[in-house]
Amino acid sequence: MSLPEPRANPELFGHEAAEAMLADAMRAGRLHHAWLITGPEGIGKATLAYRFARRLLAGVPPGNSLALPADNPVFRRVAASSHADLLTVERAWDEKRKRMRGEIVIEHVRAVSGFLHRTAAEGGWRVVVVDGGENLNRSAANALLKMLEEPPPRAILLLVASSTGSLPPTIASRCRRLMLAPLDDPAMQRVVGRLLPDLDDAARTRLIALADGSPGRAAMLAESGGLGAADLVDKVLTAQDRGSVLQAHGIADKLGKEETAFSTFMTLLRAAIAAAVRDAAAGRADPDQTRLLGNRPLDAWVEAWETLGQLQDATEGAYLDKRQAIVTGLALLRVS
Repeated sequence: MSLPEPRANPELFGHEAAEAMLADAMRAGRLHHAWLITGPEGIGKATLAYRFARRLLAGVPPGNSLALPADNPVFRRVAASSHADLLTVERAWDEKRKRMRGEIVIEHVRAVSGFLHRTAAEGGWRVVVVDGGENLNRSAANALLKMLEEPPPRAILLLVASSTGSLPPTIASRCRRLMLAPLDDPAMQRVVGRLLPDLDDAARTRLIALADGSPGRAAMLAESGGLGAADLVDKVLTAQDRGSVLQAHGIADKLGKEETAFSTFMTLLRAAIAAAVRDAAAGRADPDQTRLLGNRPLDAWVEAWETLGQLQDATEGAYLDKRQAIVTGLALLRVS
């Protein structure tokens, strides 16, 4: 199962209401100069942004869909990053460190000003997509704010962000916000059924539960052995020797066979802890979750969840020893 990059994805799963609202605004000529598209990771925010951008560059839609066929010249040029009236700002590759930068820096935002103030190459709109607005560092955010304060005509900025907490309120206040929600189970059934038609019913149900309404997450889990990793998480959390060094080394041996296994395992482990804490706080924890949490206070589990996330980020970002990270991380799961 794989999903195309957002700029090359001809399909949008769910979010029909948001799409219809944008199409209606285009037809009525009521387009705000800046849009903030928010929601959890992997639910289609960037896909919607590029879908909107393609339609702006191609012309007003006849109905509520913003779709363009994949053989449309505008679609092909956007997919190939070669449309003269579309500029994308996102985290860049760090050639020295051989990984993606952790931030969007001011150098990448400065290009937006010149782009927005020049004449459109094809006489229509100029569109900027900022993918990953939560990654803007302070200088980059301030530079973007200055552009939002004096927007030029027939220019639109689409700011995509999974988390708006790091965005300055002055930026958010100058954007029209479009909040996307996770897909419901029927929509996820259609997504997984279409992309993984050979998956049996039990595996499909499990994958949908793990994906939590996110097609992108479902695709990632399917590609990275997520169902197997989920089974391993279950075994870890129900084991009598949970958190022991012996158990941790055994888990490390199993995870070492796949390149993406560490990331998938840690992500699912944190998700299981978060779900157990949420349900316990709401008074709806099931017996398995109760056993997982033991007698440890919920705030201590929240701290463990945060520490696991920091450990995962540091290990992946700095290429640290994943085996040691597993030993350190699983030690946090011990309960009396």
